[in-house]
Amino acid sequence: MVRLSRAELQERNRVRVLAAARDEFTERGFRDAKVDQIAERAELTRGAVYSNFPSKRALYFAVLAESAEQAPGPRHPPAAGVGGAVLGDFARAWVAPLPLVGEERDGVAWLGRDLLPEIAADERTSRPFSQLTSLSAILLGLCLEQSRPPGQAGRRMVKVAEIALTALHGASQLAAAAPGFADPFAVVQACEQLTALDLGDAWQPAHLPHIPSARPASRPWAPPPATDALRGQPARLDRDGTLAVLGLHRLAAIEEALRAAPPAATLTAVLVTSDPGELGPLARLAVTSLRNCLRAAVAPSAWPRLQLVHDEHGALAAAAGVSAISDATESAVRIRNGRIVAQADGYGACHAAATA
Repeated sequence: MVRLSRAELQERNRVRVLAAARDEFTERGFRDAKVDQIAERAELTRGAVYSNFPSKRALYFAVLAESAEQAPGPRHPPAAGVGGAVLGDFARAWVAPLPLVGEERDGVAWLGRDLLPEIAADERTSRPFSQLTSLSAILLGLCLEQSRPPGQAGRRMVKVAEIALTALHGASQLAAAAPGFADPFAVVQACEQLTALDLGDAWQPAHLPHIPSARPASRPWAPPPATDALRGQPARLDRDGTLAVLGLHRLAAIEEALRAAPPAATLTAVLVTSDPGELGPLARLAVTSLRNCLRAAVAPSAWPRLQLVHDEHGALAAAAGVSAISDATESAVRIRNGRIVAQADGYGACHAAATA
């Protein structure tokens, strides 16, 4: 018999725990699920469950993130649509997995019914989730800006994206709490109309006179391999551009870099957290859910010029010279010809590095 290494054994146990937890959460819901029952299903001890996941909530987030990662992609690539058609396709992809009237309440479609109530119950999760949702609105808004019809040039579309996400999250909650209350296709039609609204949304460049400019630097840039979670492919970290290290309380700051950076510059957002066990899976869930809907709605040419990297252990942040990370971290570096040539830290760092 081949003897497994410690790392291999832990990974095997992690897979077994996730499978058992998925069954338990699907059948019982988050609140009624028991860690002891999950351990029994996995044929492991309670301690083995907690050695892989620090809490039942962390395990729940991990199950939902894995489910989103395993969701099948669209059968056909999205057409190069414009305006409301793009937002309608995004909404259609969002509502497609929602539970239907008469569907068994222990079916897989009910797996996420406790997500938002559980997030709302604790500021430790609600504040990062607010920023993750803001990040989703920024990226969806940028896609809409790239897909807008003639005559709408110059309009920022992030507020439209915020309203759409508000409606879609509400539809998700009502599908679980009040099955059959609203026709999901009506929700899609409503989202299609949002792009015609004039919300007076205009980008206001940051005026940060109290924030110092990025300071010059000169050191080699040797990042570890990483995955672009927004596209599900290896990240290109060898290109010239800006790399921002952002804690989960500072994600909205990436819009500063996206709006201020030169058009050809590569932009990478590195997501870090002081609680990788619980908030790491939540971040993966939010980004993967966004990616799945964008894949069904937005032509590749209209995607934002941004890479997103989950850096739960801080290896990429350390390569950028950020040794201490927290959910309040905001630090950014400018990369040119394989070297870090400028760095900024603190509030306004994304803007400072992007304009260095």
